[in-house]
Amino acid sequence: MGGNRTRTLDHSRAPLLDALAEHRRLDRYGFTPPGHRQGRGTDPRTLDVIGASAFASDVLAVAGLDDRKSRGGFLKDAERLMADAVGAEHAFFSTCGSSLSVKAAMMAVAGGGQGDGLLVARDSHKSIVAGLVFAGVTPHWITPRWDENLHLSHPPSPEQVRHAWEAHPDAAGALIVSPSPYGTCADIEAIAAICHERGKPLIVDEAWGAHLPFHDGLPTWAMDADADLCVVSVHKMGTGFEQGSVFHLQGDLVDPARLSACADLLMTTSPNVLVYSALDGWRRQMVEHGTRQLGAALDLARRTRDRIEAIPGLRVVEDDLLGREASHDLDLLQVLVDVTALGANGYQCADWLRAHCHLDVGLSDHRRILATLSLADDEASTSRLIEALTALSKTEFPEPHPVRVPAADDLSLDSVTSPRDAFFGPVEDVPAAHAAGRIAAEQITPYPPGVPVVVPGERLNSEVVEYLRSGLRAGMVVPDPADPGLETFRVTA
Repeated sequence: MGGNRTRTLDHSRAPLLDALAEHRRLDRYGFTPPGHRQGRGTDPRTLDVIGASAFASDVLAVAGLDDRKSRGGFLKDAERLMADAVGAEHAFFSTCGSSLSVKAAMMAVAGGGQGDGLLVARDSHKSIVAGLVFAGVTPHWITPRWDENLHLSHPPSPEQVRHAWEAHPDAAGALIVSPSPYGTCADIEAIAAICHERGKPLIVDEAWGAHLPFHDGLPTWAMDADADLCVVSVHKMGTGFEQGSVFHLQGDLVDPARLSACADLLMTTSPNVLVYSALDGWRRQMVEHGTRQLGAALDLARRTRDRIEAIPGLRVVEDDLLGREASHDLDLLQVLVDVTALGANGYQCADWLRAHCHLDVGLSDHRRILATLSLADDEASTSRLIEALTALSKTEFPEPHPVRVPAADDLSLDSVTSPRDAFFGPVEDVPAAHAAGRIAAEQITPYPPGVPVVVPGERLNSEVVEYLRSGLRAGMVVPDPADPGLETFRVTA
């Protein structure tokens, strides 16, 4: 349905923004937190950098915008409008990012021993693994389709999900990621149908898909594809602040009251009104202008792709991301560029662009960089990207350190124990040379994209150990192991 969705409520309203404006008009004052008193007590040097208006708007409880502390109902009203805008039955706002939202979703479906664990796509973000540890949920991994030519994983196919259900029929539900950080998408409609054949819910980590409901030229929105619960990060592909997240719910396979209660267990009791209000404003913007703005962004992305393709040594990866053995759909705002013909890896290119052009790209790996476009981009910003990539193409790089990427079978580690038991049990640090064969007690995650190569409870092998160590030498960012140099690995004792 995209931008043509039928809506029943008045979307010219923005309840949280309107209440905040009214708070300012009345010149309300509260002898409550926050202690900066709308910026009055903040160091002027801080105000010079952040801006006084940010502190003047940090008045959630004072303005009565938090429904847990007032009877205003502004938050619930804004959430009803969000659900109506995207065709969901319920929407819940989070100011702790989709990392919180996806944990709440997992707890609502599989927490407390509901069912026999959860089917989980192995290309999941590290926040999902954190949810497994936190909630004590046993994962039954759905192995993504590894592309031996591109050296990246495609989302799992419906057939893989069906096989996972046949192997684990008592699982409480399934969780997949779509779109991936590369913009590739699963066949959500077919996967949802397979889950519903068994009366089980499908959770979609759609953190990169906040914009999908608002234009027909984008991949299918999870709610339109009959998913039960999906999580979106509005700051990634929308115009919200960092940490702004929404989870959407439909159908009767997940109890909305339980979902709300699980979120409340994890949520801060001091949410930021700026994050809430930006979610509200994003929804209004998309309903009123989303089709036009996203249409312009898609046109710009097509032109930008053509301009990059014309730069010697660069190749825009598109057609080989799609097809029967690859992904079901692709978000064209994610512009993936292969740089191997330059004699460099993606880490070197990302570092060079940052150092010499003051330009950051959204993702880099051993072969590629990725530029994420949004509705905020225009000819000026994309021309700056083209100029920077043109300069990059003329640069001579030292020979990159080789990254020893394992074959698919070696990259898939065996799960020996639950992530929770491995993480919280007795641990020891062993030299890298002795790590193979031991059970990992930590997750190890190249970032971005933030998909763990190693999950607690998996048995390490020499191929994955060498992949991570060679990647680190080549420039890969690995922020979460106990030893950031990977001289030692943390394993169960």
